[in-house]
Parts: sequence; structure tokens; C-alpha cells
Amino acid sequence: MMIFAYPYAFLLLLVPFLVYKLLPAVKGMHGDALKVPFLSDLERISLASGGIWAPQSSSSNNTISKSFIWMYLVWSLLCVAAARPQIVGDPIRLQNNSRDIMLVLDISTSMLEPDFSFANRRITRLDAVKKVVSDFTTKRTNDRLGLILFGTRAYLQAPLTYDKASLNDILWSMQAGMAGDSTSIGDALALALKNLKDQTGDKVIILLTDGENNDGSLSLAQAIKLAKDEGIKTYTIGVGSPNVFFQMLSLAPQGVEDKGLKELSRQTKGQYFRAESTSDLQKVYDLIDKLEPTQGDENYIRETKDIFYLPLLAAILLGLGLAFIMKRAV
Repeated sequence: MMIFAYPYAFLLLLVPFLVYKLLPAVKGMHGDALKVPFLSDLERISLASGGIWAPQSSSSNNTISKSFIWMYLVWSLLCVAAARPQIVGDPIRLQNNSRDIMLVLDISTSMLEPDFSFANRRITRLDAVKKVVSDFTTKRTNDRLGLILFGTRAYLQAPLTYDKASLNDILWSMQAGMAGDSTSIGDALALALKNLKDQTGDKVIILLTDGENNDGSLSLAQAIKLAKDEGIKTYTIGVGSPNVFFQMLSLAPQGVEDKGLKELSRQTKGQYFRAESTSDLQKVYDLIDKLEPTQGDENYIRETKDIFYLPLLAAILLGLGLAFIMKRAV
């Protein structure tokens, strides 16, 4: 189907007739004529060549000359181009069953504890998180995901995006301690709320940590109140092995702030999970992956292709042809 983006441009088709009718005629060697220079040129060419612009008889002085018709055709093509013709395709329904998910990950130095395992070998908590979260992001094909990393400070590493490849590149490149050694859960949660606040879709925060809120400008209680006021569902995950041997070897503060994380999830209608192994962590993210998507209003798009260049090209070629004929006739 073809439409015109600026249909009012067709009013310009009337301009030559208005000029023809409203401008006063002037006396010249060939009698009355419009005060339009190119028409007199065409008439002079007609006298010399006897072509399509042959002189009109006295009985046809009040009719539109052939030269006017050809020039008006060029003008008409320019008007069509100005109206911006477009070819519009069939409507395509957009899927709107997506969520905005902000991943908030603890990368304090305690995440270097090698108390997780994968393929029968010991790995750090952070390495386990990289693998499991990367698998999770790949599955959420219809969702926009963002990433916040925190330690002593919280940083937005990736705003909400559909580009899962870039997000995973950031995930695999993150290092423990790059945001500081301590844990600012309250600041990280506040940053996630800030980035989700103005979004209109279904919003979810998934916060993972292996420690307690021991730094930052916001206490966990203050952050919980903010999350409750915003009404953004928050899933919290506490990671770390209860193995006493690893706890004795560790110089980092021990223990996950289970009580605060549970309260955060309860106040926001989310859920708290405890992951003490790689398989536990995988099960947690598999469970969250089963969240029912929100069914929003249906949106449609139409593929639109501009073709204004076709009448514009035709007008240019026709105009050049007329100019060439005029030049040869002179």
C-alpha cells in the first residue's frame, strides 16, 4: 500500500494556475504573454525549430500551451516528491511479554572464596556466579537486562539492554575487588531502584551477595523501605558454603545477612534463596527463570519505505531533457 507522508504538498499543484490567472499579462513581440521567463524562451525556441512548442493560433491564445503542459508535468513530479510517497507493509505484531530485570552482583573480595565446585574441581564463588548468571541471561531472550556490580561502591555496568552478548562480556570480565573490599548492599539496591524507577513494564531486581551490609551511605533498612515504596519485586540470593574449614581459612568477614535479605524479599513480594553450591545457584536461577511474563498491550509496527526519489529523479531527468532541447534550439 502506498501513502503520502505530506499530502498537503499537493496544494502546490495549484500554484502555476494561480500564477497564470493572477499575474498581469505583458506586451511583447509576440503579443500578450505571462510574465514567466521560461515560457517566452520556449516560444522563441518553437519559432526556430517548429517543434512541439509551435506558435499558437490567435484562436488558442486563451488556452494552455503545450510548453506549459510539459513544464507543468515537471512541476507535478516535484509536488509528488514533496508529498513524500511511501510504501507501507503489512502490520507486524510486537511481542510485549518481557520484563526489565536488573542484576545486582556482589564482587567484594570475599567472592574469591573457593568453596564452590564445577566439573569436579574447586572454583571461587565469583566464577560460579559468572557461569550461572551468564546462562540465565542467555535464556531471557525477550527481556531487557541491566547489570550493577558492587563492593565498597556500586556501579552501573550495563543499563537495561537486549544486547545479551555485551552483557555477558561484562560478566565474564568482572573481577573481585574491582569495586572495593567491603559490601554496600543498600547503595547497590538504591542504584537498581533508580534505574528501574521510570520504566513502565514489569520490573524485577535479582540481588546476590555473600556478606552483610557493612559500608555505604544507605543502611539496608533504608534501602528496604525505598524498595517497598517503589513496589519493585526483589529476589535475593545469599551465597557461600557453610563449611567450617573454608570459614577458618578465610580472612574476610563471615556470614550472609539472611535476616535483612529475607525482609527485603518479603517487603517487595519477592523471595529469598540460599545457595551453598554451584548446583544450588543453578536451581535458584532456573526457578527465577520460570517467572510468568507480563502480558501487555499489543503493539504493531509497519515497515515503511520512502520512494520520493522516484518522482524526484523523473522530474530532474525531464527537466534536463527540456533544457537540452532548449539549448540546441537556440
